[in-house]
Amino acid sequence: MEALLGEELQAGKPLLSIVVRAKSNEVAYLDPVQSRRGRPRIKGENVKLASLFDTCKDSFVHANATLCGKEKSISCLCRDLLWGKKLYLKLRFVLVAGGSTRSIFASTNLGLSPGQIIRLYGYRFKIECCFRELKQVVGGLAYRFWSSSTPKLDKYRKAKDDILEEVEDEGSQARVAAAFKAINGYVMLSCIALGLLQICSLRFSGEVNGANLRWLRTRTNSVPSEATTAHYMGKILFRMFALMPNLDIIRLIRESKQDMTTPMRN
Repeated sequence: MEALLGEELQAGKPLLSIVVRAKSNEVAYLDPVQSRRGRPRIKGENVKLASLFDTCKDSFVHANATLCGKEKSISCLCRDLLWGKKLYLKLRFVLVAGGSTRSIFASTNLGLSPGQIIRLYGYRFKIECCFRELKQVVGGLAYRFWSSSTPKLDKYRKAKDDILEEVEDEGSQARVAAAFKAINGYVMLSCIALGLLQICSLRFSGEVNGANLRWLRTRTNSVPSEATTAHYMGKILFRMFALMPNLDIIRLIRESKQDMTTPMRN
């Protein structure tokens, strides 16, 4: 892995690419035109990105792009311009016009095509849906780990302030750190559980959709949602444990300190 990262750095390839939506009043700069005298310039003339929709409307290229899972006809323009303050970085700006909607996307990776940048930004909607499923289906933010040693929250506290600086006792600091560690572990395990639900939804979509355990008014997709898969697994999980007592997970439960005197219900 280290050798691979070293090769990437030597080749000048970015290890992380960022795709964002730029503001409509964003200003970028052309490449500097060097003169024979004076200090070398670090930027050229400024370009108001929103003005390119009118000044370069004849240079827009028509294309089809997938946005939020739907195929749409758009027209786009790609420009590589400098952006920033003092430290100017070249970004790839993609101007998109579709009907009455105008958007400007920016990427730090100059090797991405305009279609790839638009498609990658379209994944943002799926990420928001993933956070919703993490919160509502898995309960990934329903943790209750805290410590009485933790200082009270103050809305006037600056983000850069460290709350542990107010805790002087080493034992209290350890309890606060343990509470934060438990919170991070709970959220991490919730993310893993959500990923397992998504894998089960993709791999066992036929079994989940074919089961008569949940009534769906309208089936909009052949792949069941995380909520449908969680409901299905909640119905059949203990029944499967009773029918297959030789599973490794059953052995781990029996070897644990849990009370196994209560009979398992189907």
